[in-house]
Amino acid sequence: MSATRYADVRITVLKKLDVGAIREEYGVEGTSCVCARYKEGHEYISKRCNKPEGFCSWAWAGIQDKVVYLALGNDYPWIKQKGTEIFCCADGLHPVLYKLERIEEA
Repeated sequence: MSATRYADVRITVLKKLDVGAIREEYGVEGTSCVCARYKEGHEYISKRCNKPEGFCSWAWAGIQDKVVYLALGNDYPWIKQKGTEIFCCADGLHPVLYKLERIEEA
């Protein structure tokens, strides 16, 4: 039996969203406006479907199955670009949009 081949997956921070009124109503005083962990455009590479160093553990919990799906060569039918997915973390007060891209071997 041959070992499963996993492609690397690039994870790019597309957009940090500010949910103003929702944060004001439900967040405690002093809650930041947007996720303080990342800068838009920041990239991470998942190798062999592992969490990249420095990547948020909470975001990884939601994104990992999508990384595996892409790494195994699958495509999402609702995305125009093959080997790509758009994901939003589950933090309702500091949501972050990520672009996942399978890195194809040359």
